Amino acid sequence: MNADTILAADRLSLWYGDTRALEEITMEVPDRRVTALIGPSGCGKSTLIRCFNRMNDILPGCRIEGRVTFHGQNVYDNGSDPVTLRRRIGMVFQKPNPFPKSIYENVAYGPRVHGVRDRKELDRIVERSLRRAALWDEVKDRLSHSAMSLSGGQQQRLCIARTLAVEPEVILMDEPCSALDPIATAKVEALIGELKEQYCVVIVTHNMQQAGRVSDYTGFMYLGRLIEFGETTQIFESPANELTENYITGRFG
Repeated sequence: MNADTILAADRLSLWYGDTRALEEITMEVPDRRVTALIGPSGCGKSTLIRCFNRMNDILPGCRIEGRVTFHGQNVYDNGSDPVTLRRRIGMVFQKPNPFPKSIYENVAYGPRVHGVRDRKELDRIVERSLRRAALWDEVKDRLSHSAMSLSGGQQQRLCIARTLAVEPEVILMDEPCSALDPIATAKVEALIGELKEQYCVVIVTHNMQQAGRVSDYTGFMYLGRLIEFGETTQIFESPANELTENYITGRFG
């Protein structure tokens, strides 16, 4: 395992009932980089990232073989706490999902759950998180307003701020721009570039141009298998696998 690896999958397979959704996935995810997962719909991209913070645990009939390690420790070992894991490995979903609360309370929610009660400390966390999510200047004068009053792009950045508020080490993003217009997408992509200075970011995207713009490493998935993984420039300019090349050049997908 490389010294900068923070997350890794080792022969990871997953079944939903009798249906095998992931097959023998092995990959290493470096810290403070953006890793993109690309591939056609239904190939297992979202299923894979949901394994990293055990989000698949909540699905009935889900069975996993192999290992997922975080800082070298298997997250599926007995005694591993999924709640603690999800604080350290946060997730931003495809569609913005702010709570029906104020902007302030959306960001303060996680710290409150984890025991922060001091108002000055909460104020500090809220401002810091909104600044990191490039949203502070847009909302600082209306923190008491409903999060539902924000635009779609602002709501997605608010959800990122909410994730950042509990000080994760990894941020998983499942198609974070698919519901956004081009201007909001550009803002989120710029934010992703800034976040990798402090966090490991893993992004699922159907948009190959987006993967090329924001990621340092890219994995191509097909039918539940990781076909190829490497530096983004290598994957896009000189893929080693013919299947990867066919997908990137638009011959299928």
